[in-house]
Amino acid sequence: MSFRDEMVQAAAAYGISLSDRQLEQFEQYFVLLMNWNQKMNLTAITEPHEVAVKHMIDSLSVYDAALFPVGLRLIDVGTGAGFPGIPLKILRPDLRLTLLDSLNKRVRFLETVVQELGLKDVVCLHARAEEAARQKIYREQFDMAVSRAVARLPVLAEYTLPFVKSGGIFAAMKGMKYQEEADAATHAIRVLGGGAMRLAPVKLPGLEDVRAVIYIEKKGKTPAAYPRKAGIPEKNPL
Repeated sequence: MSFRDEMVQAAAAYGISLSDRQLEQFEQYFVLLMNWNQKMNLTAITEPHEVAVKHMIDSLSVYDAALFPVGLRLIDVGTGAGFPGIPLKILRPDLRLTLLDSLNKRVRFLETVVQELGLKDVVCLHARAEEAARQKIYREQFDMAVSRAVARLPVLAEYTLPFVKSGGIFAAMKGMKYQEEADAATHAIRVLGGGAMRLAPVKLPGLEDVRAVIYIEKKGKTPAAYPRKAGIPEKNPL
């Protein structure tokens, strides 16, 4: 089965309807991902069905229409090969998206994807989260931050919440230990200006593994001391 057919099937199984243009963009993305993956390590998942489910549909699992008003300003922190940011942008072309990654060659890949797919209002940013979050142009400027498989939640919250403005949302995509991570992050989230946490279990088509999206409200400003310098959040989590 072609990748396009896999996407049609996976999206239907998950309850998402994609237009011909969106399917074309997902297919272009897949081809670019596979071609660049031969030169650099972007993903260990290469089989079309698995890419469709474990990368593309998984990325879309963070989407909640009630939290994505038109023109939402979104940052994907530690985006890697563009997940979940690019699939979300394909689904919702009106999003104003920033893709942040610390590795320049991955950012070059992302720039190629954005150009080839004809995506508008996308910034590909080469920076460490700890440094970008201290810049006025990015700090507390986003309606939502998303992140997938970057770090444990107490650490990830320190990387991401400084980007989110008061009243915004941080959405963390997590695996089987999501409840444990949420419990461990309660103090960090409070310190960083976060508020209520909502855990939304995710069931991907044909997979039995446990996943969830943790949605965290941003209630107040993040104190100026955060994020701390590179390396400190991992060594000494809040």
